[in-house]
Amino acid sequence: MDTDNTKDDTTKDDTAKDAAAPWETGTELIRFQDVTKRYGQQVVLDDLCFSVYAGKHVTLIGPSGSGKTTILRLLMTLIKADEGTIRVDGDYLTHEERNGKLVPAGERHVREVRKKIGMVFQQFNLFPNMTVMRNITEAPLRVLGLSKDEAEQRARELLEMVDLTEMTAKYPSQLSGGQQQRVAIARALAMRPKVLLLDEVTSALDPELVAGVLDVLTDIAHHTDITMLTVTHEMNFARDISDCVMMFDRGKILEAATPEKLFNEPDHERTREFLNAVL
Repeated sequence: MDTDNTKDDTTKDDTAKDAAAPWETGTELIRFQDVTKRYGQQVVLDDLCFSVYAGKHVTLIGPSGSGKTTILRLLMTLIKADEGTIRVDGDYLTHEERNGKLVPAGERHVREVRKKIGMVFQQFNLFPNMTVMRNITEAPLRVLGLSKDEAEQRARELLEMVDLTEMTAKYPSQLSGGQQQRVAIARALAMRPKVLLLDEVTSALDPELVAGVLDVLTDIAHHTDITMLTVTHEMNFARDISDCVMMFDRGKILEAATPEKLFNEPDHERTREFLNAVL
């Protein structure tokens, strides 16, 4: 993962390539290039450059307000960057190339690229008037064009994965918070995304429900090849599932390392301060 916050260097020599970190191997699935996001005078992301590779699990940690969730919201096109570009699986997310120039993309292009991304939010965002089964099958039916049988078979497989096989006819109001979040995970996976975004998925749960949701996500991380980009304050979870943990502060990546290195021997004093406060 390139975290130097500099321009692309297309002339990197073989020595630099050989020095790539373990999580920088394979196919580049997400690329932030010189991305800046501001709210008024506040710079939330500051000329950000980094990559996530297919099949890797990357976790963002850092203080509240450091810009972590902004990254996920940009990928979901809930907000737009002020500067820079984002690629997903080789395609620009909010830009298109026309006559050799980058221009803002049309909605159809954005929708097609966004299909490759699934997200699980802090607040479960289930449709309250739909059963669990319909919550999971609605998007595959409408967006992917699956048949009802295909969509429901996929939903049953996912409900088994998240240990909710008996809940197909229930409505969200009949479920606990932990169960709703597990349905939300199944719903995101039903679209067969190439990358799963997780935004503080346990922050809205009662403490006794957190472990069940984290167990499901840990199982997904360990037993599937889906790429995961996670924002969390659950440090043990980050340590367990991640190929790379990135320390974020004031819109910049301070350091990126394996969980073992970052949690045990961080290079940056700000990282040490943060970990001392949360561990």
